[in-house]
Amino acid sequence: MSRLSTKSPSRCTDLPLDNADICKKLDLLRQLLRSCFGSDSDCGLFAAILCLSLIEQAKQSGLRGNVAIRVNKHLLGLCTSYLQGEDCGCKVKLDFCSSQSLITLARSVISSKPTCVLTEPETLHISRLAVQAFLLTVPCSSPGIVSLGKIVTVSVEGHGVLNSTVFPGVLLDMPDVFTIDKVETLPSDALRMVLFSASLAGDLSELGDGIIELHPGVDTDSQILDQLLELGKQVVKDEVKLFVCQKVIHPVLQQYLRGHGIIVIERLGITLMEPLTQLTGAQPVATLHTTIPAKAYGRVRDLRIRTFGSKTMLHLHPPGECAICTMILCHRNETMLSELKVVCQKTEHVLRLTLREPSALLGGGCTETHLAAYIRHKSMNEIPETVSALGCSQTECLLGVEGFCRSLEAVAAALEHDGRSSLMDLTHAHHWSHPTDVLTEHMGDSLGSCGCGLVESSPIQKWTYLNSKYPQFSPAPLSEDASVQPHVLDSFTAKLNALQVAVETANLALDVRYLIQDVN
Repeated sequence: MSRLSTKSPSRCTDLPLDNADICKKLDLLRQLLRSCFGSDSDCGLFAAILCLSLIEQAKQSGLRGNVAIRVNKHLLGLCTSYLQGEDCGCKVKLDFCSSQSLITLARSVISSKPTCVLTEPETLHISRLAVQAFLLTVPCSSPGIVSLGKIVTVSVEGHGVLNSTVFPGVLLDMPDVFTIDKVETLPSDALRMVLFSASLAGDLSELGDGIIELHPGVDTDSQILDQLLELGKQVVKDEVKLFVCQKVIHPVLQQYLRGHGIIVIERLGITLMEPLTQLTGAQPVATLHTTIPAKAYGRVRDLRIRTFGSKTMLHLHPPGECAICTMILCHRNETMLSELKVVCQKTEHVLRLTLREPSALLGGGCTETHLAAYIRHKSMNEIPETVSALGCSQTECLLGVEGFCRSLEAVAAALEHDGRSSLMDLTHAHHWSHPTDVLTEHMGDSLGSCGCGLVESSPIQKWTYLNSKYPQFSPAPLSEDASVQPHVLDSFTAKLNALQVAVETANLALDVRYLIQDVN
């Protein structure tokens, strides 16, 4: 019998952000997140680093928690209004007449994941494929409410990334290589197909809805098999050329169907059911107890055999316009392939967000430094009104603004991992990377272009190190030169949401008075 012990009282920590151990752990977490932050576009890391930087700056400034919270909320409103305005200097409109800006956005997302282990040509190749696949899922001439299609991803391990490709339509695994000749002899016009969601294995427990009459002295398995063969006879009579089942098909039924020139694919899986339904117009048949209604049949325009390494696949073309495509992803090993698949799914999500808001933000840290300069300038010009609205002193307001702007600059500085210094030009307020072995007086010749690639360095340009004192200024707008395009872009919607999450989470942490921990 176990010994009963007295329950210990809960541990209460007063003002946890004044606790040195907790602050040390938060700083360690911030350093860990900074080490993972790459060429931007990872809005989750952006939000986390900004949040922790806001907390750190508020504590270092000595501001009262409620004052820091009010100032942060006010400055978040200024950022949001500016980013959503037409005159925003760090936002670019995406031109859907050209795929270049979409490819740049996709490339920013993909290159932010170093675990994919991609070379520069491979990154560009996957970026182009991601945009191609995304555009294929957007219907061209659908009236009314537009419904986006699907991207089906097929992974092929052991082949180079540059072998990856995109096909319109759906590619299905075809283990039965004996039907290849039958595929190649089929006509290229519309072919009838049927799709089953019910198991056709012949197991009594998997027959789906319906009633089966069992007669005395009759073998149940034989009776079910007879019913399966009756089903086969119907599809032969109805001139079906492709027979697909989500689950297992009885071997006898498979043999019967193939004997009549029908291509059989089993174990399709639940994932491909919806894309195949959209592609063919077929209605999944959930039972074998009734005859197949004519409206349940679907059609495909053409069937082709595709081979990728050890995979033999059946390529189904839609009978008309259809926003379904298949992306074949290749990589050298399973781990890299898994990472690549995840980042392609994230890229698809980011590209879909552009349909709601066809804009992007400048990447490479330029949005963060530009925002910081804008907020400093605007806040200095509106100090009397801000102080009155927030109910704080001018000194407290200025401390809060400085902490907020330094936090934004800290996110831009987190992009540097090799000891290089982070700078901001005093004209457009873009982010620059400065090699440590170059003298300050030679910076104009060595900096090249800014983080997003829109601004080139010049000898007459002036810079300041991030998180250092500099005179506030209004960032000058960029020249509207269509021939100069940014090299790095971030998702507008995702980054705006991340900015809001970061500030709100930091304010929540600054508002915590007690931590109560159950130690039992």
